[in-house]
Amino acid sequence: MSKGQVLVLGSNATQIGLRGGGTATVGQYLNETAVPALALLDAGYDIVLATPNGAKPHIDAVSFSVDHFGGDQTAFQRAKDFFASHPAMNDVRSLRSVVEGGLDGFVGVFVPGGHAPVVDLMQDHDAGTILRHFHTAAKPTALLCHGPVAVVATLDDAPAFRKALEEGDDAGAADLARDWIYSGYRMTVFSASEEKIAEEQVLKGELFFDMEKALRSAGGDVSVTDKNFASNVVVDRELITGQNPASDQAMADALIEALDRAAA
Repeated sequence: MSKGQVLVLGSNATQIGLRGGGTATVGQYLNETAVPALALLDAGYDIVLATPNGAKPHIDAVSFSVDHFGGDQTAFQRAKDFFASHPAMNDVRSLRSVVEGGLDGFVGVFVPGGHAPVVDLMQDHDAGTILRHFHTAAKPTALLCHGPVAVVATLDDAPAFRKALEEGDDAGAADLARDWIYSGYRMTVFSASEEKIAEEQVLKGELFFDMEKALRSAGGDVSVTDKNFASNVVVDRELITGQNPASDQAMADALIEALDRAAA
């Protein structure tokens, strides 16, 4: 018997803008999607995947590497098979249909990382509606790597907030984030120093803003590790955030613990 349904918010973004007018190909990270999802299934929970347009998320090609699975070829293959063929990864709903169908039946929500959520989820109206529901109901809300930036979708005008960040308008961004529901929450996210490495080695260009700045501008109490790509998970009330790809299993463990505790 299932312990309950956990909603997974995926992204449909495949490109992100760079300073100077270029773009880079992006997507969700395989391990950040599959490791927590498989852990939830193994723990007895069901998962429902939803994206802004209802199409299956794109996986960033950079994440198709055994290195993100500690060199474990078996775990890497299991993740690839899971994303390719498991019904939960292929029976995708739109965020709008999930909202219209009602959110009370979900026991928790999870947002994977990769750069993709920075493009769509952080300014998606339905994502904001969903996250506000889980905040109000104090249900476990877990976000990984770049995924934590999705919490700014709960702002009254998230697209304007994102535009202010892109334009370097710190005062404007702060003004738009007044009375943010997560203001003062302790959280973590893909660090500015980690982003510099990603920009140089993967994106081949500079983003308009880093994730630490985005969340701090909104009012988050953001902390990151001194060592790049070291696992780091921060829990504050219902909010569970993981800093980077290496935090996948630790974040999954924290989410499952919170779900089990809520059920008990």
